Amino acid sequence: MGNGMNKVLSGLYVGNYRDSKDPVQLDRHRITHILSIHDAARRLHSDKHYLCIMASDSPEQNLTQYFSLCNDFIHAARLRDGHVLIHCLAGMSRSVTVAVAYIMSVTPLTWREALKVVRAGRAVANPNLGFQRQLQDFETYKLVEERRRIKERYPSLALSDRDLAECRVMLASYQTMLNQKTICEGKCAMGRQCPTGVCRTGSKRQPRTRRPSTAASSLESSPVGMRRSPSTLSTTSTASGYRPRSSPAGLYSYTGATSRPTRSASGMSMTRMTDPIGGGTAMAVGGTEYSRRRAASAPATPALSPATSPPGSPHRNTTHRKGGCA
Repeated sequence: MGNGMNKVLSGLYVGNYRDSKDPVQLDRHRITHILSIHDAARRLHSDKHYLCIMASDSPEQNLTQYFSLCNDFIHAARLRDGHVLIHCLAGMSRSVTVAVAYIMSVTPLTWREALKVVRAGRAVANPNLGFQRQLQDFETYKLVEERRRIKERYPSLALSDRDLAECRVMLASYQTMLNQKTICEGKCAMGRQCPTGVCRTGSKRQPRTRRPSTAASSLESSPVGMRRSPSTLSTTSTASGYRPRSSPAGLYSYTGATSRPTRSASGMSMTRMTDPIGGGTAMAVGGTEYSRRRAASAPATPALSPATSPPGSPHRNTTHRKGGCA
């Protein structure tokens, strides 16, 4: 993109915005007409003929509507021995799409062959997928009519034979570069270095590798006070039928106690409580020094005893005598 404008046919060049501002390049290639197509297209040189088209580099942007206008501007200039520069911002997508549409319209080439011609002259040419679909639709539905229109409006055949001969040379050059792997068709695999820089390469960020589970290793190698994985307490919790719940306050496992311990602040200690009546134990992983002392000094959860029946009504005599009522 920074090597200057590139010639794709006699009198036809494709470049970027910087090239369009460079008077040295414009004079060297004898540019007389500039077709500027980007978001802020405007006239920069008073001594050049301009066609400015406001268009974004978006797949939803409709460029087909401008093809006939651009073809007239380019073809009329070339028939008068003018030299045309087509440029956008990067010289990769919008300007290339216009150049491909023009080559299709003045030669028998398909859109894929016309794109190869442009790529042979400008290796970074790579229209976005939306523009490629528009070129394909243009070839399918409108190209025949556009070729007929150009022949009726510009009956001169001064460029026909020369353009076709140059296109054949460019196609052969493209195939040679493709065999030598100095150019690509935009299909380089991820992580592979694209020879022309138009393909998407692997990201600099390396994919994050999944670490194997450390539950078993932490159970064997970590101290008792450092075991924080839920799997280290799963055997006891499974026996009681209650799954441990993890939270910012810590991890809990219950083995018989019917009530959960109070959630404590996060920490790295383990407190074990034993119920002398019910026989259950509770372990709390995590907690501050205050919470540990409080847990140790708190009375154990009392065992649940069967509920007793309420006393009978004072107005009812619950004592029965043998033989009947009193």
